[in-house]
Amino acid sequence: MGHPAGAHLKVQTAMESYRTGPETTRLILRAMTIDDAAAFYALNSHPDVMRLTGEPPLASVEAAREAIATYPDFDTVGYGRWGCVLKETGAMIGFCGLKYLADLEEVDLGYRLLPEYWGRGLATEASLASVAFGFDTLKLTRIIGLVLPENIGSIRVLEKVGMREAGEVAYDGQRALRYVVER
Repeated sequence: MGHPAGAHLKVQTAMESYRTGPETTRLILRAMTIDDAAAFYALNSHPDVMRLTGEPPLASVEAAREAIATYPDFDTVGYGRWGCVLKETGAMIGFCGLKYLADLEEVDLGYRLLPEYWGRGLATEASLASVAFGFDTLKLTRIIGLVLPENIGSIRVLEKVGMREAGEVAYDGQRALRYVVER
């Protein structure tokens, strides 16, 4: 019979979208859904988390739902910040992943975990997987990390994933340290 109908035609496919990220020993990284709104709100309204980000806290679960529903990155560049799901409990404990920063023309590693999960190596675990994904799957040659100078814990994570300090940058009206790792 030969080839299926249309097999000879070159099919134009849409850009690949990586809504499912890497899996680590303890974490599943995946795009958040509106079902994650309460967990996303808990994370992004927690004073200990937000004081280290330079961003305003989310006002409500509804604001979290809206932020998730309108998050464009997986559709516009094919990757983004994934929710971190703890395998042991199934709980959404934060996020980690890569984000294209158009104004800097850089890809940024970002992560944020609820404080009760700090100090367990989970941010490092998720970040190592995200950087490997960026280099191996997305074929990036460079990934940066922006961090407030007082965020010592976050600086340690960036260093553990192989990043080195590369000066300062003004970003979102704040002074941030820029860390870089290259393939």
